[in-house]
Amino acid sequence: MRIIISAGGTGGHIYPAIAIINKIKEKEPDSEFLFIGTHNRMEKDIIPNYGIKYVPLTIIGFKRKLTLKNIKTLSYFFKAIKEAKQIIKEFDPDIVIGFGGYISGPVLYAAMKLGYPTLIHEQNSILGLANRFLIRYVDKMAISFPEMLNYVPNEKKVVFTGNPCSEYALEAPKMDKTKLGLTKNKKLVVIVMGSLGSTAINTKMQKMLQLFNNKEYEVLFITGKEYYDDFKDLKLASNIKIVSYVDEFNSLMKVTDLMVSRAGATTISQIIALNIPTIFIPSPYVVNDHQLKNALELVNREAALLIEEKDLKGDIIVRQVDAILQNKDKYDNIKNNLNRLIIKESATKIYDLARNLIDGSK
Repeated sequence: MRIIISAGGTGGHIYPAIAIINKIKEKEPDSEFLFIGTHNRMEKDIIPNYGIKYVPLTIIGFKRKLTLKNIKTLSYFFKAIKEAKQIIKEFDPDIVIGFGGYISGPVLYAAMKLGYPTLIHEQNSILGLANRFLIRYVDKMAISFPEMLNYVPNEKKVVFTGNPCSEYALEAPKMDKTKLGLTKNKKLVVIVMGSLGSTAINTKMQKMLQLFNNKEYEVLFITGKEYYDDFKDLKLASNIKIVSYVDEFNSLMKVTDLMVSRAGATTISQIIALNIPTIFIPSPYVVNDHQLKNALELVNREAALLIEEKDLKGDIIVRQVDAILQNKDKYDNIKNNLNRLIIKESATKIYDLARNLIDGSK
C-alpha cells in the first residue's frame, strides 16, 4: 500500500495519524508513506523522527473574523493545492488520508481532483474547519463521537470508528512509577494541560499545588517544557512531584488513578480506552469551544467531571479530587460509565475503511 497522510498543527491531529501509520505497517509491512504537513508547525519536527518521509507546504490558517489577512491566506491555499497536486502525482498513492489541521484542506482537495481515493478522520465532537470544507469532496469520513452523525451533511459518507489513539494506548506497557520518583503503592493523580502546558492554568497551579501537601495519594504535575522553571523552586511535600514532560504518556496513564486534564479529542480517546476517571478543565481558547463540547460528551453520561477554567478558584481541584478518590461508589460508577464508551479496535476499523476504498477503486 502507498499512502499519503496529511495532518498538522496540534498533537490532536498528528498522533491519530501516527497511530494509523503504525496500524498499516502492522497489517502491510511493505507499505510506503509520505506525510504532507506545514512548513512551521510541530509535525515538521515530530514526523521525521518516526522515519517517515516528510514534505512541507507553506500555508497559514484562516482568521475567523473578516480581515484582509484572509486574502493572503487564500493565495497560500490555492498555491498549496497546485503544489500538492504535483507531489501526489509524483508519489502516486493508493489513497490519501487526512487527519485535520488546515494543511489537510488543500491536500485532500487536490487528491480528489486527481481522482485518488480519499478518507478523512475527525477527532472532535464537532467538525473542524478543514473537514467541514472537505466533507463535500472526500469519499469517506471517519468520526470519533457517534453524535456527529446528527450534524454532518452527508451521513452516507460517515463511519463511526472512534479515535485510533485509543487502540494505540491499549498496547502501551505500564510505566514503572519509581522512575518518576513516585511510590508503587499509593494512588496517583496526574495533572496535565496538554503537551505544551497552559499559561493560565500554570499560574493558578503555583498556589493550588500546595493544597495537595501531605495527602494520602501522590500528585504528578506536568508543567510543559516552557514552564518548568516557574515551579522548580516551590517548597512542596514529598507526595507532590513536578516534571516538565513525560515520554510514553500512555504508559503513565496506565498507572494513573485519576487525571485532571484538558479535553482534547485524542486525550479523551485515551482516557476512555484506559478507563481513567478524569476531571476536565477544557481550554476556552479553542475554535468553537470544541473542548467543552468534547468534555460534555462524557460528563453528560456521568463518565467524567468538569471544571470550567473561569471557575478554577480556591481549593476546587482538591475538593473534586478528594470527592472522587474518597468515594468508592462514585469512583466505580465513573469507571463503569467510561467502560460503556469504549470503541474497540478503532485503528483497525480505519485501516479496513482505507483498504475497502482502495480495493473498490481498482
